[in-house]
Amino acid sequence: QVELVESGVGLVQAGGSLRLSCAASGSIFSIIVMGWYRQAPGKQREVVATMTDGGKTNYVDSVKGRFTISRDNAKNAVYLQMNSLKPEDTAVYYCTAILKRYRWDNWDSYWGQGTQVTVSS
Repeated sequence: QVELVESGVGLVQAGGSLRLSCAASGSIFSIIVMGWYRQAPGKQREVVATMTDGGKTNYVDSVKGRFTISRDNAKNAVYLQMNSLKPEDTAVYYCTAILKRYRWDNWDSYWGQGTQVTVSS
């Protein structure tokens, strides 16, 4: 069984910063991609940032220059440093990982339970 646990629930004022953390635990052979999605009320879930095990990153345009994703492959962890936060960043943020549980396994996606980020104006 694989579990992704997020931390960093926060209420912050516009212009402030917040750091989210996520660690994957359980039977894990390899993680190829880790990342963050978010879902605001009444909106579809959208990708925020992803990072491969090789260090390649991808960001949604609305967070470029403000958010930074990083990984600690040894800890199966991913982080999201969020700076210059805006009220429109308010959402539930979900950690995700594409991984294999065993060498012979298929790649599969796993999700955290989500953590609320609220940015007040």
